[in-house]
Amino acid sequence: MSSSPYVVVITDNNYQEAVIETSRRVPVLVDFWASWCQPCQMLMPILARLAEDYQGKFILAKINTEEQQALAAQFGIRSIPTVKLFRNGEPVDEFAGALPEAEIRKFLDKHIPRESDALVDQARQLLQQGDAQGARNLLEQAKATDPSNSNIDLALAQSLATIGDTAKAGEILQGLPADMRSKPEVQTLQARLFFETLLADAPSEDELKQRLNSDENDAQALYLLAAHQAAGQHYEQAMELLLQLMKKDRSYGDDDARKALLKLFDLLGDDPLVPRYRSKMMSLIY
Repeated sequence: MSSSPYVVVITDNNYQEAVIETSRRVPVLVDFWASWCQPCQMLMPILARLAEDYQGKFILAKINTEEQQALAAQFGIRSIPTVKLFRNGEPVDEFAGALPEAEIRKFLDKHIPRESDALVDQARQLLQQGDAQGARNLLEQAKATDPSNSNIDLALAQSLATIGDTAKAGEILQGLPADMRSKPEVQTLQARLFFETLLADAPSEDELKQRLNSDENDAQALYLLAAHQAAGQHYEQAMELLLQLMKKDRSYGDDDARKALLKLFDLLGDDPLVPRYRSKMMSLIY
């Protein structure tokens, strides 16, 4: 079917090596097709051209579902063309139908490492070592060479947040593609920025505690003290304070205590504290 080194015809005999084992080294795009399928015929030259354009960054594997019925059945193929992407021996993503080339490129680019991703990895190491400014400099260099790589934007937002430029970090997060904004690491950073922004002009913890000693119903003091606790990673204390505020004054702000709790749940992800305090929050609402 093709003399390209980036395109391989799959049978029962070579499936394990050409798809499973190869996908441990490089992404493998598996195209399930048939000779009678008109959309398949439309898709084939697009995939072949992309395989050449990407020069080995992925391997295109072709499975004729008429000839390889067992493989088609193994993956529950009910309509064609169906295209599955394999990484590390497993299918990790797929699409159906003859998509336009631009959409297929977007699909591939989610899974294929880019040269600038190596700089992102270096920058993350610098962040872990405490060199946020060095990470920022490296990421700005990467951005200049590959401006469309959203991984750079996320890492840059993380470095800016660490430096203290929360406004710019928030701006970058808002500009991320919609599918990336739903990622847990983005939601975590947004939650972190939320509390840091609250504290930009806030009184100190000591001052807020003094205010509460004078007036235990000081809603603003409770709210900002919770923000201090969250920023200091004292998450359970922060949630306790926000629950107190919900009990005392549900009307504070625009239901601000509940909204801040939701931000903390985003920040903590699958931490065991989340279901416990979500249950407590819900008991105050209903």
